[in-house]
Amino acid sequence: MNEIDGFQLKYGGRTIEYNLLYCDRKTMEIAVLPDCSVIVKAPLDAGMDLIESRLAKRARWIVRQMNYFGQFNPKTPERCYVSGETHLYLGRQYRLKIVQGTENTVKLTRGYFLVTTKDMLGSDVAGKLMEKWYLEKAKEQFKESLDRCLVKLKEYPVVRPHVSIKRMQKRWGSLSDKGTMTLNRDLIRAPRECIDYVVTHELCHQLCRDHSSDFYNLLDAVIPGWQKVKHRLELSMI
Repeated sequence: MNEIDGFQLKYGGRTIEYNLLYCDRKTMEIAVLPDCSVIVKAPLDAGMDLIESRLAKRARWIVRQMNYFGQFNPKTPERCYVSGETHLYLGRQYRLKIVQGTENTVKLTRGYFLVTTKDMLGSDVAGKLMEKWYLEKAKEQFKESLDRCLVKLKEYPVVRPHVSIKRMQKRWGSLSDKGTMTLNRDLIRAPRECIDYVVTHELCHQLCRDHSSDFYNLLDAVIPGWQKVKHRLELSMI
């Protein structure tokens, strides 16, 4: 199989980028993956004229699929970090309460995020304190999630990856060629089962690098009904 990336298709005022794979097959396949990437699998003897013609005929469908998957990109509402505002943690909403005190702290207590600041200079201090708290909790919760998911995959040849946490615009998680698992910081706002779904998804990529039928068969075996969990993640973070 020979993969070539960097191809583009013009459709109206839109540019569709796609990767082209030449395979030992008789028919052409056009697929739009959940991350909105487009893959074209073509027979070894297929010319570019034929490929571009097929793509042009399917362009409307491709755009429709990209728009569908695009609506599920991570969405974090703009926050002002003022008292009375609600914030998510592990799938639950908590109201924010900011008070002045002798130290800068964040506590989750009695259904509230209680943020104590040494001064009341505005929302910037509260915002930085909350983000620091979220990152600390993400490190704890993501480690616990990885522990749980590795147990589920103990019958498969997967290894514990190094985990990186950062804010990502279009993905909940990814697995690098070197095996590093990167998780979106905003996942800490999602329910635990949704975090486990993303972690398991990326662990499965150790065995199946692409989103092939083998990959989804593996995911089905480890998380039966994962589609419902994925849908809950998408809805809970809008």
